[in-house]
Amino acid sequence: QVQLIESGGGLVPAGGSLRLSCVASGRTFSWYAMGWFRQAPGKEREFVAAISWNGGNTDYAESVKGRFTISRDNAKNTVYLQMNSLKPEATAVYYCAATRTRSAATGLYEYDSWGQGTQVTVSS
Repeated sequence: QVQLIESGGGLVPAGGSLRLSCVASGRTFSWYAMGWFRQAPGKEREFVAAISWNGGNTDYAESVKGRFTISRDNAKNTVYLQMNSLKPEATAVYYCAATRTRSAATGLYEYDSWGQGTQVTVSS
């Protein structure tokens, strides 16, 4: 498995922006497709965005399309999530995940490595 560490969370007013980062170690980063998920208090973990091993394909949850952008830098072993026009309902712990499927995977159970999460709070 690959080890993942997220950063970049914080408190932001509604309409603001944040960029999350996730650094991977332990395995060849380019073997993995990557995803971002989030979990709000009392709710199940849900898919946010995914990117294929080479960045050629991406996928997004409908609720974030047009506002969030996932990208990766294989030379830096890092995946990013740029979040713009944030809404209070985006408040959650955001998790980075890795899968050996290599394509942009949207299913939570397709991922076998997870970070510990970073808190994002959007104030209204």
